Amino acid sequence: MPIDFIQERKKQKYLTLIVIALFIIISVILWFGYFRKPESVSEEALVSSVKEIKIDFNVLENPFLQELQIFEKILPFEGEIGRDNPFLPY
Repeated sequence: MPIDFIQERKKQKYLTLIVIALFIIISVILWFGYFRKPESVSEEALVSSVKEIKIDFNVLENPFLQELQIFEKILPFEGEIGRDNPFLPY
């Protein structure tokens, strides 16, 4: 009986340490990830980071692209569509 009591006490001690460690880890994650105020970024920094976009349309003149064929236009369905109440059994 005393051996079981000592083993249970050791298990409880380790469990307490694990719970405290998890609590500290979760607290640190919440503090740095959620409760901390985001750093403000000036508008000048945002505007300066946007670069001019240049599109090279010469790529469309590639001979491989010239060989591609355009699909035929698909017309919309002209028949009766579905049932009045689709939830009724057949």
